[in-house]
Amino acid sequence: MGELYHHNNQIFDISIDVPHGGATKLYDDDGRPKRTGTLFTATSHIITAVIGSGVLSLAWATAQLGWIAGPAMLFMFSFVTYYASTLLASCYRSGDPDTGKRNYTYMDAVRSNLGGVHVKLCGAVQYLNLFGTSIGYTIAASISMMAIERSNCFHTKGHEDPCEVSSNSYMIAFGVLQVILSQIPNFDEIWWLSIVAAVMSFTYSFIGLGLGISKVAENGQIRGSLTGVSIGEVTEMEKVWRSFQALGAMAFAYSYSMILIEIQDTIKSPPSEYKTMKKASMISVSVTTIFYMLCGCFGYAAFGDMSPGNLLTGFGFYNPFWLLDIANAAIIIHLVGAYQVFCQPLFAFVEKFAQEHLPESTFSVINKEIPVPVPGLKSPFKLNLFRLVWRTVFVVTTTVISMIMPFFNDVVGLLGALGFWPLTVFFPVEMYISSHKIPKWSSRWICLQMLSGACLIISIAAAAGSVAGVVSDLKVYKPFKTSY
Repeated sequence: MGELYHHNNQIFDISIDVPHGGATKLYDDDGRPKRTGTLFTATSHIITAVIGSGVLSLAWATAQLGWIAGPAMLFMFSFVTYYASTLLASCYRSGDPDTGKRNYTYMDAVRSNLGGVHVKLCGAVQYLNLFGTSIGYTIAASISMMAIERSNCFHTKGHEDPCEVSSNSYMIAFGVLQVILSQIPNFDEIWWLSIVAAVMSFTYSFIGLGLGISKVAENGQIRGSLTGVSIGEVTEMEKVWRSFQALGAMAFAYSYSMILIEIQDTIKSPPSEYKTMKKASMISVSVTTIFYMLCGCFGYAAFGDMSPGNLLTGFGFYNPFWLLDIANAAIIIHLVGAYQVFCQPLFAFVEKFAQEHLPESTFSVINKEIPVPVPGLKSPFKLNLFRLVWRTVFVVTTTVISMIMPFFNDVVGLLGALGFWPLTVFFPVEMYISSHKIPKWSSRWICLQMLSGACLIISIAAAAGSVAGVVSDLKVYKPFKTSY
């Protein structure tokens, strides 16, 4: 039985083996088939989920903060992510950590531990984040498509040629493809999507790292400064806003809390799921941090203050051009699937909401399935009118917004800021306090609230920096006329 899960940067498949044949079926305490997940599978799911397109902006983020604050902030985010994930993992079961009632999703955990307005708030943040991520992915995919065209142009015409390319046609092409793919009712059966996404994300991440290392060797020196981009190249105010924005980019690269409970729900016991998950979080966050430090630091060492916003499309590298093309093609393939798996929960939510709130007579008319024969398929494709209209409107909306403000770094920073505090810190802390009945004003309660408060300040600063980035970009930008 395979299920697809999604996250900020990735898609991956979580599988549970169900025994067949005459032998008695094995079940867990909740009546579901026996879970088979191990420390290894949980760790690999987290690593696959975390390492994604966020890694490409880390060299730029490190450049804004410099050699001291850059790595220090990356380390700080890794610690907060790990600590908050252990708090969240302890909320997988309500009551007894070994035998209590299981929560199957993040929302279930919030519902059983906090309830009330918290559930609505969590849903709003989660769905807003998914909507924003689909815009971010449209921008990132179009930038990679343009990078392939420009790379080939530079190769044939030389580096002096401006090789101007417009992003609009690529965004529209990406949108058209997503309109078609979004008509597939759900992605439960496409298990291979997870494997493809994982392979693609590691492909472009390692190419980016390899090119950074070779550039440092070619330069014969390590570039950059202790304090990052110097004032003079940017104004004092720009320096502040960019530093804040860099924090958002780092937060976007790390967070995986939205799918932590779902991963934990695949782990077998004994030992208790919490113990396995705690170890898995420790290993995966450590591996990710080392990888991020390498990508961010080698990118900064290679380009110094001139580190591009997106390592593989900013044309710090021109050659080998075919390797850049492979890396950008890998990004595009990854994002085509990631967009769909991110949007599926949102599609399902709206369709369920419509079913519950529209009169039955109206819903049965708009929700009627029309069989459409497709060459090559044995059974006709069932076209649903409601799904066709609503999902198309959604994709068109995200595409148009992407065309109006196609700023990769600003959008990544804003998404990181919006998701980091509520989903990675606030809800896990509040659920932990509630489920473990930690007394108000006790030293533990005060420490947890201080952690939450500090992360809220970082999130607000990162959001402000990203909004300031969008505002300054819009001053020199004409909507629908993006070219590089």
